[in-house]
Amino acid sequence: MRWLIPGRWLIPGLLTMISVLSACASRPDITTDYDHTINFSTYHSFAFEPQLGTETAGYTSLTTQRVKAAIQREMTARGYVYDEATPDLLVNFSAKLEDKVNVTQTPVPMSYYYGYYGYRAGLYAPWPGYALDTNIDRYTEGTINIDLVDRARRQMIWEGVAVGRISGNSKQIPEESINQTVTDIFAKYPFRSAGPPTQ
Repeated sequence: MRWLIPGRWLIPGLLTMISVLSACASRPDITTDYDHTINFSTYHSFAFEPQLGTETAGYTSLTTQRVKAAIQREMTARGYVYDEATPDLLVNFSAKLEDKVNVTQTPVPMSYYYGYYGYRAGLYAPWPGYALDTNIDRYTEGTINIDLVDRARRQMIWEGVAVGRISGNSKQIPEESINQTVTDIFAKYPFRSAGPPTQ
């Protein structure tokens, strides 16, 4: 939250991604999917992938730390224990930006054209089908992915995706927007840890 358009892309770092989601006029659309063959109750602990999908600058940004804290909060609330040494699950997250162009045409009464383009009146008529109002909407769409990976099998077992449309050029990163986006994604995570494994 790339499918690349010439001249931009795969924006490095989490700063831009969160700016996209926090600048959305409304909450992003959330979709999730998971491996239906997996028994999720067997997972009890988690940690983060050593090389997160957003970290390309060689250091961990404040924004990344905030996203990690939000994910840790959501996982802990579902009964998972943070275990950096031998976690059952590894969490990864990434982001992307993509320019979009949406072209729509709406029929407009011919009287509009004769009124607006009055200099044509009485001289000539537009060709058939001329009376269409064309609107070109250019905007940027941002996407954030959160993956849960079975550490032993090195296989993704759950994915949550938030897709939002930018409503401005704000580069501010409100912490509440980070928290809300992560909360919205995990609201669609249907599983809980059954607690620590019995010894």
